[in-house]
Amino acid sequence: MSRSGESGTGSGVTGASGDPVLITAAAPSYDDQHAARKRKYAIMMGLRFPCLILAGIFYQTWWLALAFMALSIPLPWIAVLIANDRPPRKSEKVNRYERPARALEAREHRVIDG
Repeated sequence: MSRSGESGTGSGVTGASGDPVLITAAAPSYDDQHAARKRKYAIMMGLRFPCLILAGIFYQTWWLALAFMALSIPLPWIAVLIANDRPPRKSEKVNRYERPARALEAREHRVIDG
C-alpha cells in the first residue's frame, strides 16, 4: 500500500488503454530548445570551413572550386535563419483525460400557450 492508502504502482492517472494521461501540452523547455538551436548553428558554421578548404584544394578545377565557394557563401545566413527558427510542433497522438458528456433529461415539458 502506498502512503495515501491506495494500492497500485503509481499515483498517475491512466486512460482506458492503460497509457499514462498527459495533463499538459507544454513545449520542450527553453534551455532544451536553445541547446538544439546552438547545435544546429555550430554544425552549419562548421561546414563552411571545409567548403573553403575544398575550394582551395580543387583550385585547378575551377568549376568545382567555384561550386564549393558558392556553397560556403550563404551558409552563415542560412545558419542564422535556422538557429533563430522555433522548432516545429510535434503531431503525436496524446492520451488526454476526457470525461463523458452530460446529457439533459429526456422528459416531456409542459408548454403553456397564452
